[in-house]
Amino acid sequence: MINLTWLNTFCTLVEVGHFTHTAQKLFMTQSGVSQHIRKLETQLKTELLIREGKQFSLSDAGQRLYEQGKPLLTAMVNIEREVTRDDPYEGGVKVMSPGSVGLKLYPKLLALQACYPRLSIDYRFAPNADIQKAVGESQIDFGFMSIKPTSPDVRGELLASEPLLLVTPADMRTVSWQGLTELGFIDHPDGAHHADLLLSANFQQFQHSDLLHRKGFSNQISLILEPVSRGLGFSVLPAYAVEAFNAQHAIKAHHLNVAVSEPLYVGVHSKKSLPNRAKTALDEALKWLGS
Repeated sequence: MINLTWLNTFCTLVEVGHFTHTAQKLFMTQSGVSQHIRKLETQLKTELLIREGKQFSLSDAGQRLYEQGKPLLTAMVNIEREVTRDDPYEGGVKVMSPGSVGLKLYPKLLALQACYPRLSIDYRFAPNADIQKAVGESQIDFGFMSIKPTSPDVRGELLASEPLLLVTPADMRTVSWQGLTELGFIDHPDGAHHADLLLSANFQQFQHSDLLHRKGFSNQISLILEPVSRGLGFSVLPAYAVEAFNAQHAIKAHHLNVAVSEPLYVGVHSKKSLPNRAKTALDEALKWLGS
């Protein structure tokens, strides 16, 4: 295999046309330049330069070596540049979070992408377990979770907490256990968990979410409150999901006597550092959490 340092010296000499000037350009001695050329000729077992006193011209082999070697050197420089490039405003960023957090953060990250069009935001809504798995397997750059990561491959940092809210139709100005029982529960993938947390802390009559009269179910975070807005039931959701619902006039979010919140963690791979583009996106997301 041709030594790339010798090849670079040869191609530079061809372009400069003078041993002394080539040595100056490469911060070498003139004898060092000559030595590189001799080593190349020895390795290739052919004459590359036709020497005429202090002047020289290229042999056929020398001309072919320059024509094929120069693009190779350029490609090597480009490879090095691409491998080491870590632009904070260019490239893809993959993020996952529960739906409620995503409703708040995804529009903010899209606004960031609008400012830096070379960024590409890939945002997925998913359960905590799937997010932790994706971070640990390096399928995403970072993820937000409402549970503390347990995988040794995921490092979690507590960022904030998100309140859980009881949401009823707008005409229910005050809540009572009887009123909620008569209204019925609109369930969702985390509905049982959220209801157990909030209702058990505020109503002595509450025993378990399985005993609630179930009036409907939706797994689309943006649509869970649609039946609530139509008077068909109540639900328990994190605050970001409630804030994002379009028909605010048709619902009533109740802050109960005992406030209950879910923690919010950001998870990153414990053995890898974030690329700068992911740091840009994460910094932007952190600006909006808790605001």
